[in-house]
Amino acid sequence: VLQALAERGAQVLDLEAAACHKGSLLGAWPGVPQPSQKHFETRIAAALEACDPSRPLYVEGESPRIGRIALPQSLVERMRAADCIEIRATPEARLAYLLTDYAYLGDDREALAERLAGLKEMQGKETVQRWQQWAREGALPLLFGELMALHYDPHYERSQARHFHAWAARRSVEVTALAPQDIDAAADAVLDER
Repeated sequence: VLQALAERGAQVLDLEAAACHKGSLLGAWPGVPQPSQKHFETRIAAALEACDPSRPLYVEGESPRIGRIALPQSLVERMRAADCIEIRATPEARLAYLLTDYAYLGDDREALAERLAGLKEMQGKETVQRWQQWAREGALPLLFGELMALHYDPHYERSQARHFHAWAARRSVEVTALAPQDIDAAADAVLDER
């Protein structure tokens, strides 16, 4: 949605692009190292310097870390104090999108299984072993469906409500699918509600 907003002339700060990471446990870009902390901060500073402070700036509500990169604390504080927009999609639409966007994770099944080991403390040994088995089998629909339902959704729900001060007053944009035309429609809806 951020990319679609930028295509429409909106000001966007894409922190994940600057960090070369999707921000989640499984978010490392294949074959692309993250920049140094200094290089990341330079990218952010350059993007912010190009912004018009009289216009809205759209940014994804990231946690203080994206992979191994730390966001500047002042940026985290500003994001957490900002107005919030939630893009809401059905679990089926989100799963279909994830299966496309993270399909490369199935290329190295053992590496995927090993990354999942980091969730044992939060999710329990039995659950993670099941996920690791699905990873090794290449059963990404089962794996991603449970990761969304049992890990990411509950975690993000708690985190958004706890950290983003205006979360309770957020605007919601509903989408029923996440194909390119649906993402474009979501961007249009965000801009229409300004």
